[in-house]
Amino acid sequence: MLEDVNADDVGTVGGKAASLGELIGAGLPVPPGFAVTAGTYRTFIEEAGIDEELFDAVDVDPEDSGALREAEATAERLILETPFPEAVREEILERYRAMGEDGEEAFVAVRSSATAEDLPDSSFAGQQETFLNVREEDLLRRVKECWASLFTQRAIYYRQQRGFPHADVDIAVVVQRMVDAEKSGVMFTSHPSTGEPQVTIEAAWGLGEAVVSGTVSPDNYVYDRERGAVDEVTVADKKVEMVKDAETGETVQLDVDEERRTARVLSDAEIGDLVALGERVEDHYGSPQDVEWAIYDGEIYMLQSRPITTIREDAGDEAAAGGGDANETGVGAATGDGGAATGGVTGTGSNGSEDDDADLLVDGLGASPGAVSGTVRIVRKLDQLDQVQEGDVMVTEMTMPDMVPAMKRAAGIVTDEGGMTSHAAIISRELGVPAVVGTGNGTRVLEDGQHVTLDGDKGTVRAGEDESAEPGEEFEPVEAARPETPVKPMTATEVKVNVSIPEAAERAAATGADGVGLLRIEHMVLSLGKTPEKYIADHGAQAYQDELIEGVRRVADEFYPRPVRVRTIDAPTDEFRELEGGEGEPVEPNPMLGWRGIRRSLDKPEPFRQELAAFARLHEMGYDNLEVMFPLVNDAADVEGIKRHMREAGIDPETHRWGVMVETPASALQIEDLAEAGIDFASFGTNDLTQYTLAVDRNNGHVADRFDELHPAVLRLIGDTIETCRELGVDTSICGQAGSKPEMVDFLVEKGVSSISANIDAVRDVQHEVKRTEQRLLLDSVR
Repeated sequence: MLEDVNADDVGTVGGKAASLGELIGAGLPVPPGFAVTAGTYRTFIEEAGIDEELFDAVDVDPEDSGALREAEATAERLILETPFPEAVREEILERYRAMGEDGEEAFVAVRSSATAEDLPDSSFAGQQETFLNVREEDLLRRVKECWASLFTQRAIYYRQQRGFPHADVDIAVVVQRMVDAEKSGVMFTSHPSTGEPQVTIEAAWGLGEAVVSGTVSPDNYVYDRERGAVDEVTVADKKVEMVKDAETGETVQLDVDEERRTARVLSDAEIGDLVALGERVEDHYGSPQDVEWAIYDGEIYMLQSRPITTIREDAGDEAAAGGGDANETGVGAATGDGGAATGGVTGTGSNGSEDDDADLLVDGLGASPGAVSGTVRIVRKLDQLDQVQEGDVMVTEMTMPDMVPAMKRAAGIVTDEGGMTSHAAIISRELGVPAVVGTGNGTRVLEDGQHVTLDGDKGTVRAGEDESAEPGEEFEPVEAARPETPVKPMTATEVKVNVSIPEAAERAAATGADGVGLLRIEHMVLSLGKTPEKYIADHGAQAYQDELIEGVRRVADEFYPRPVRVRTIDAPTDEFRELEGGEGEPVEPNPMLGWRGIRRSLDKPEPFRQELAAFARLHEMGYDNLEVMFPLVNDAADVEGIKRHMREAGIDPETHRWGVMVETPASALQIEDLAEAGIDFASFGTNDLTQYTLAVDRNNGHVADRFDELHPAVLRLIGDTIETCRELGVDTSICGQAGSKPEMVDFLVEKGVSSISANIDAVRDVQHEVKRTEQRLLLDSVR
């Protein structure tokens, strides 16, 4: 039983069960339950003689999607079709029956409890199963399904990629009485960054699954332990709740009645009770805790507790302590990203002579933050990329997709051309590499082999090295992407993140974003060095699909189960012309106005079909968080062409979420027709929408000062589109550069946009801006 285990039993019962046992031992209110130990799983496969066959079956090439599918199917068949040993079967059922009351069957949660501590939970979120409201007739099968979930395609892929032997991974299962929560949530017993005596509580109606899965935004309460008073209350619009259906016992999603939608979930008295329990948990463990809780019939239950690992050792030290993977937690909660995230500080300033420009060599736009020192490597031709080594400062006229491998090696990037929306700026920010763009003369002034210090905040490159800014000491890309405080501002408007390259997936996920609002595949394609047609001709359609699947899957895995919107290819002809096989590409006076986006895909459908075939395979592999988005759509005729190709590729437009980019005035003005054609969402690409509305080439320096995403004409197109989509039940979002600007965020939230997708470095700022705007609108409505 859970009361018989504690923290010393992690290797036997897994992290969840051990934590619950600790709480019970401390006298805290925890629902009863028991653990099916990891040893039981190991005995099951060994005594049945399926262990060798099982591990051999899943030892496959992780890049072979067909082999992964077969491995998952084989593992599932071996585990589910092998009968329980009679003694094990009876013991599980006997313990389950003991949890029943008044002769009635108990409803239980059956949850995986991993024992392999080396596996990063953030990458495996959603891969081991959780089942809610289970009764006796399904119990044994659910236990087996938890075991079998060790061998989903995603789990196999990640263990193979990381060289972690499948035979070394065990899994326990927690069976625990369900709490039919009337309200539930999460509590940080101390400030998660500074450790100050401040309690933060998130609360929503019903089961915690709605909060963890992102289905609802919870209330947020801040309690000052020193004053013994509630400091701040943020009441969210809680549109839905997860509850147990009284007849079927299944978990269902219901609309919250109008009275409770904007009502406080917790009273001050309930907050006080939660704080008291939180202090007891903190005292027991001897450190601040992240606690999951639920309230039923006036009683508070502790569902899970884990230490907050993000409190800084010195509150005055700008470098936050590391820690905090996402964890599966809480009875009645689906696996999610509830773990604490950590912060990090990038950049150290210049070399100490800020007021003296004698050592200033070149300056431009600070496009990606951070300060680094390194050796200059001038890149004028692609065959010079190999000269860029780890820690060098790469200097080039402008970057292209072919240069991404070298950009990943570089400590910093300097370009002659480009602005904040250039390839160099976007990719540098996603890689976490400091960058200065638009210097105008970097390749002429800087010398190969010269030692310099680059400041991506100030936009400067100075002579000499700054010891405090050496690569690898002050700048850690993933840590820098994590917010300094793990308490995510809870908003009704989702805040997502833009991703241009798969290599940025870990940094993007570390931001705590609600999903990916834009995953571009053109960088995956262009980095192959060949046009899609040439690559398919040389290597075959399957190989082309595999390349796309590998890149998309890397991002989808990092974010699962949060949604990932992947956009079909949208590269202009001048970029294709640089690739092998691009000799026949048309020479266009302005490629931005030319043969690109969906118009190219429908005109030249073979590569487009392979993109869709890759997405269909990803759906088959279980990536139900994948949403497809189509660029540069003008009207319903484009949408009908898209739907035809989707069906031919095996993607049902009625059952899979998909949508279009609104990047032209035509698509904004035709949005009603697009909605009627069946789109699920419309996403604003403000870079293109602005240039097409104002007749301003966003790559032309002569008119750069006229490029204004906040121009009244652009805002009117966006605002009218949001209003129409709200009336027609179509979600709206923004994934253009302007989504990171506070003024645009305020405008979009006021108009009722469904989600905002920001650059990696702007996610937390946008979350706070969204929260401020939502609070202001709420206050205005009641004044």
